[in-house]
Amino acid sequence: MQNRVQVAAEGKEQAPLKCVIDVDTSEAPPAEQFDLYRTWHASLVDITLLRDKFESFGARQRVWQLGNLALLSLEYPGTGYRRRWSSKKNPVFDHWLLSIPYTLPSNGGKGHVGKLRWHCLAAPHEGQAEDDGVLALFLPRDFAFSQPFDLSIRPEMATFITDYIQLLHHSLPDRTERDAEYIAVATTNLLTACVTLSHNHVLEAEGPINAVIMARANKLIAAQLADRDLSPERLCRDLDVSRSRLYRIFEPNGGISNHIRRQRLLRTRDILADDMDRRSISAIAEEWGFTDASTYSRTFRREFGMTPKEAREAGWCGIKHPRIPSGDMQRGAALSLNSLLMNSYLAGKA
Repeated sequence: MQNRVQVAAEGKEQAPLKCVIDVDTSEAPPAEQFDLYRTWHASLVDITLLRDKFESFGARQRVWQLGNLALLSLEYPGTGYRRRWSSKKNPVFDHWLLSIPYTLPSNGGKGHVGKLRWHCLAAPHEGQAEDDGVLALFLPRDFAFSQPFDLSIRPEMATFITDYIQLLHHSLPDRTERDAEYIAVATTNLLTACVTLSHNHVLEAEGPINAVIMARANKLIAAQLADRDLSPERLCRDLDVSRSRLYRIFEPNGGISNHIRRQRLLRTRDILADDMDRRSISAIAEEWGFTDASTYSRTFRREFGMTPKEAREAGWCGIKHPRIPSGDMQRGAALSLNSLLMNSYLAGKA
């Protein structure tokens, strides 16, 4: 039995490395193909065509997962696909993106590989292009550094990185699942040697970076809300940020402790409004960290202008309270670039 398990494990390790995402726009009617293409990156960037819509928009996207890195190949051959992209106003991710645009040979001419571009997804960014495709490497923002806000890559190193990413992409058909982690380590070490840090844009990047940290914090808070050990200190450790920075980010919300307390109060309010939950108010409060019933009642009334008992009666009478929007909930089971980057980030923090 042990030998069979070992053989199966070795077989899996020697299995060819396959892309975890392989989608193309041909599954949609021609008039809807560009809109489908836009959804692939909806959580990362806003994309618009700079000319009238085409009758169709042929595109194929493939992504390979290499440890906590992701290599993307995006093809949209066809002249005239000039696009403008701009970063999200409220970014979810703060990965570094290294991208190489290219054009394919046409009419007997040569193709062209563009210059390496790089930016942080959390920082404001916009641009436009009319190429046939792009190779892109996604890296966690702290892939080799503590708290950088900008990367400085010398021109000769940019050319070297461009060549390396192309070679890496061409070699993937010959790689195995076992190779993925080794490739990730080697790639990280190579890029670390090519990159120097620059803090010239700290002030410009501070706001977007803080927005991403807040989004991460809110996800952790939502996942651990019932845990009595949830504290600002624990969040600082999980997020790898200083206590002063976390407090500064949540200062508009009355501070991080007040924010956690309010999320717990909102959770108890929703439960109290559910006429299927007949537990006592004190039991519900204790479940969410409020061990003293009188303190909970006073805090609840100060927050919502009514007692827990009044909130329960209103809920049971069909008067519902607005809930916290949960736009970060993953919709559907299909793997997307958005979920891949999120899973990669969470795995790195595990």
